[in-house]
This record gives sequence, C-alpha cells and structure tokens, in this order.
Amino acid sequence: MFSMLLISSMTFLIALVVMTISTILAKKTILDREKNSPYECGFDPKGSGRIPFSLRFFLIAVIFLIFDVEVTLLLPIASAFNLSNLFTWFLTSLIFLFILLLGLYYEWSQGALDWS
Repeated sequence: MFSMLLISSMTFLIALVVMTISTILAKKTILDREKNSPYECGFDPKGSGRIPFSLRFFLIAVIFLIFDVEVTLLLPIASAFNLSNLFTWFLTSLIFLFILLLGLYYEWSQGALDWS
C-alpha cells in the first residue's frame, strides 16, 4: 500500500515539475486579436449559434446513424454461419432483419422518410 502511494506521489510530482518547467520556458507570444479568435470556416463566431436547420435533414441523419449501427450488427451474422447450425442461424438472421424492416416501416409511416 505504501509503495502504491509512493509511486503515485512521484508520478504526480514529476508531472507537476514538467508542466511548471514548460510554462516557464514557453515562448510568450504577442496577443493578436485575429490569431486568438476562433476560426469557424468563414462564419462569424460572434453571431447567433441558434440558426434554424432542417428537421428533415436531422431525421435523415439520425436514421442513417441507426441503420449504420445495424449494418455493423449484420456483418457478424455472415461469419457466424460456420459456427452454428443452419436452422438457428437462419432463424436468428430472419428475426433480426424482420425487426429492422419493421423499424423502417414505422419510420416511413410516421413521415420521417417522406422523400417527396
């Protein structure tokens, strides 16, 4: 227990010394207003951050993320084909795909996927 306390204290002390030395030796730059202001790809960072955006774009992005995760869940199904019997593999894959299609139908019926 004492050795852990000693090692933790030494680690903290070494980190503190290194940070102090780097702060002392760091080159002080002249404060320049333009260099210290955040760069926001040409947008004014001082303006309002509450610019409205399309809710449709947001819903499509969320659906893309959800189905992107499902693709990562579908990939191991192909590799599990050799590790299980055919009936169990087929039934599990069919149920999983049915749940995905049910979710897609639900999103479509709610109008989130209205492409018109």
